[in-house]
Amino acid sequence: MNNHKLDKYFVRFRHLPIWATFVISGSLFVVSGIALRVNNQNMIQLRQAVFDADEQGGDVNKALNELRAYVYAHMNTELAPGDNAIKPPIQLKYTYERLVQQELAKQDGGSGDVYAEAQVYCEQTQPSGFYGRTRLDCIRQYIDQHGDVDVVESVNIPEDLYKFDFASPKWSPDSAGWSLVMAFVALIISVTRLAVDRSVRSAIRKLQ
Repeated sequence: MNNHKLDKYFVRFRHLPIWATFVISGSLFVVSGIALRVNNQNMIQLRQAVFDADEQGGDVNKALNELRAYVYAHMNTELAPGDNAIKPPIQLKYTYERLVQQELAKQDGGSGDVYAEAQVYCEQTQPSGFYGRTRLDCIRQYIDQHGDVDVVESVNIPEDLYKFDFASPKWSPDSAGWSLVMAFVALIISVTRLAVDRSVRSAIRKLQ
């Protein structure tokens, strides 16, 4: 949209009744709220696709890349909002288990059997926890207590292989972001026009 069209729309907006400008502003806020909700719902679907790929042994990297790209480009897509949320919000239990199994398979001392026992024990005694974090801690603790100490200590899985977090922008140039900007602009213009209108009427009454 070029500047000439923007000026034309601005002039039309400025000449609308004040009540109409408030209605437009409110409508834009509603549109922005709907768009923000859509952003969040899309993020939830992409996040679930990551967990599904993790559990089913699918293409986890592809699912993670799609989630990362979407979160980085859209506002209101925090993976786990709130001060009490588990950090990092994505902890891939099955990826971790596969990595541990691969590492233990290279070791001696029967640790593979201990890991299988740990899986059974933790599945029976522990809830899955938030994205599997509780069960991961249980498995690690069981192996530490029942496995060959030297072999267990040699297993060190870097957290960046199975724990992830992506930051959502405060504002994004999508339908949610632009409708929010236009809503605030419309609100500012409406409030300014209302204040000016009241000042003019007050001045006229004083002159009469």
